[in-house]
Amino acid sequence: MTARLSRDQLLRRGAIGGGAFVLSASAVAALAGRAAAATLPDNDLAYLRILIGAELLAADYQAKALASGKLSRSSTPAFRKMAADEKAHYAGLAQVMTAAGQTPATDGDIGFLYPRGSFASETSIVKLAAEIEAIVLGTYLGAVEGIQTAELRLPVGQIAGNEAQHVGAVAALGDRPIIGRAFAPSLTIDAASAALDKFES
Repeated sequence: MTARLSRDQLLRRGAIGGGAFVLSASAVAALAGRAAAATLPDNDLAYLRILIGAELLAADYQAKALASGKLSRSSTPAFRKMAADEKAHYAGLAQVMTAAGQTPATDGDIGFLYPRGSFASETSIVKLAAEIEAIVLGTYLGAVEGIQTAELRLPVGQIAGNEAQHVGAVAALGDRPIIGRAFAPSLTIDAASAALDKFES
């Protein structure tokens, strides 16, 4: 069985696993081509690792939410769509990591824990989903600012746009304002790591 990795280890090195998908044919081709040329700096690889960790957290939470049996018919489609999006995001990022000669983390490498009662009701599920999606969005926005490789910025920004849709969708499910602040908060890589670490077993 694969040893679980700490968030700090994920930032410093690749983990075990893989994945393949297409963000969009042109985006991934450009990205993977750049990565294959072994020109991604350590800074960008660290961002890719933290983004992959964020995607794994979101996907794990959504899978557990869907399996809980607590979501209503009106909420289930949104959670299914978010779960499919996270899978797509993960696969595209993993492909870039693989092209750069790194091994991306998989869901078998990290164990996640959630506060007691997180899946007790639809209300509790949606409340924690809002927190997790805000962390994921903030992580992507921080990466848009911090990534050095120009070719990475557009696809990372595209994913951030999709994650902002997730934040709005979850807000609607929780009867909160769908549109948030005019300038969404971003997280530094250290702040993102600390936020994600709260959910690591």
